Amino acid sequence: MPGNGAVTRSTLRQQIADALRDEVLAGRLQPGREFTVKEIAEQYGVSATPVREALVDLSAQGILEADQHRGFRVPEYSLTDYRGMVEARSLVTDGMFQALAEGHGAFQDPADPRTAAALTTVRRRGEEAQRAAGAGELTILIGYDLRFWRELSALFGNPYLADFLHRLRLLSWVCAVQHLRRLPDLRGLLWSGHTELVDALARRDATAARAVVTAYDTHSLALIERLAAR
Repeated sequence: MPGNGAVTRSTLRQQIADALRDEVLAGRLQPGREFTVKEIAEQYGVSATPVREALVDLSAQGILEADQHRGFRVPEYSLTDYRGMVEARSLVTDGMFQALAEGHGAFQDPADPRTAAALTTVRRRGEEAQRAAGAGELTILIGYDLRFWRELSALFGNPYLADFLHRLRLLSWVCAVQHLRRLPDLRGLLWSGHTELVDALARRDATAARAVVTAYDTHSLALIERLAAR
């Protein structure tokens, strides 16, 4: 079929982008690490085209930086960058909680079984994230945390806000892991209030939800500031 080549390339492009993103989040690609399209293509045994497209996609998301003459590199984000990311995501979630107060999205009818089912699913993600946070398993936490917020934000009915928040959260994790990966033991240090937030939203208590997120942001900033000071 004529479209097979394009579909295969697009799928390969996404697979390479996902793999490199995971490498950055796992700390195996360190800040400042430089590489070329050719290097990655040889590493994965594929042609240069889907690799170049994947690297451009990651650069657009802020996970990598593009250098016209030297290829690509993992960015070195500063503490100021992290503060800006946290502030930006806080503004987005605040808008979502305002929508909650006004009964937008899935919260127009809290008694709707579909809303209850969706919140139950999100809560399960939160429980897994909390378990990973308690055990200090950062890679597992990041995976569940990103899925938790993506599914939670979808309930507010604005896909553009949900996508923007996902990008902000992904970028803030990229920044945070550059500090968190230095610690040999993260048990007891990572935020784990996911289910508390879901419970507040299930009650349509926007004030309580804001308080949970504010506590989360304060905790995250204090931790990264402390690590950066070292």
